[in-house]
Amino acid sequence: MRKYMFIFLSIIATLISCDRDEICTDATTPRLIIKFYNNFDRTERKQVTDFYVWAQDKDSLPDYFGVNTDSIAIPLDVTEDFTKYLFSNNELVDNIEFTYGGKDEFVSRSCGFKTVFDELEIPNYTTEWIREIEILNNNVKDENETHINIYH
Repeated sequence: MRKYMFIFLSIIATLISCDRDEICTDATTPRLIIKFYNNFDRTERKQVTDFYVWAQDKDSLPDYFGVNTDSIAIPLDVTEDFTKYLFSNNELVDNIEFTYGGKDEFVSRSCGFKTVFDELEIPNYTTEWIREIEILNNNVKDENETHINIYH
């Protein structure tokens, strides 16, 4: 009888001590959402053709390597308070510098922390093919809304 009692208590102790598996399904550090518009009709979305994006001194972003697109989602550097990107459209290249403040927020035990960005500004950019940049939302907390419109 003691043998069965020991086995029963061992099974109960094992079941109580198990943690449930945690998989991170929450949002992580958001990317900057940019949409491209026609400079002459600012309500009309306009595709960028043969489009490349890369951070200064880094490789191209694989999602934006020679594509035709009217919107992009790009990461900001969480270790700095600025990120410099180069945007290429049919061999014309524009430099855009994004500055911001970053703040870590706890998401959950399984996800850890994410960085949110505030006070997004664009202090410098060139105008080879980009005509104007409009910041719609200078707080990058999620990817549910557009943060920047670029007119070309």
